[in-house]
Amino acid sequence: MNNFRFTHFLTSNAHLDRDLTDQILSHCSRKEVRKGTFLLRSGEKIQHSFFVEKGLLKQYAVDKKGKEHILQFAPENWLMADRESEYFDQASSYFIESIEDSEIFYINKDLILQLAKADERFIAFNNFLLHRHIRSLQKRITQLQSAPAEERYLDFIQTYPDLTLRVPQTHIASYLGITPESLSRVRKELADRHRSHS
Repeated sequence: MNNFRFTHFLTSNAHLDRDLTDQILSHCSRKEVRKGTFLLRSGEKIQHSFFVEKGLLKQYAVDKKGKEHILQFAPENWLMADRESEYFDQASSYFIESIEDSEIFYINKDLILQLAKADERFIAFNNFLLHRHIRSLQKRITQLQSAPAEERYLDFIQTYPDLTLRVPQTHIASYLGITPESLSRVRKELADRHRSHS
């Protein structure tokens, strides 16, 4: 089974020993999903988080006019979850969809709770992930409220350094909260500025 990334993620980030890592892997299901597969649809409830071994996911909402608003992407080595649905047993407001053929580990909520009780290192690791996610969302909110489009785009590149070549410009614009036309203008201005300094 191909689980190199997930194993490395657990051993290097959580500092878990091999026995505990093997226990986690044995209780997680791994699935290969095709591009365009929905792992979650709005209105459904979910009991899993997702770790991307290979491929790319997006999490997004759709407004009443049918416009898509992307909350986040998850390339390799990223986790994705809808914590509101998973931990508060509520119908999700989001879709989670694969936008490339992907290999995904499904991590059950009950497993997380069991590990938190059994190993203090896992509690610390889980708390770190949670706080890092909250920090990221707070930054996103502030940027969407006040940051100029160029600053948002540069932060996107820093957060997802390889996604400009993997996702359509419309997806990036949706994530940034701007129009594709505005994104094109920002990219052109940055390219022109780079050429003038070369």
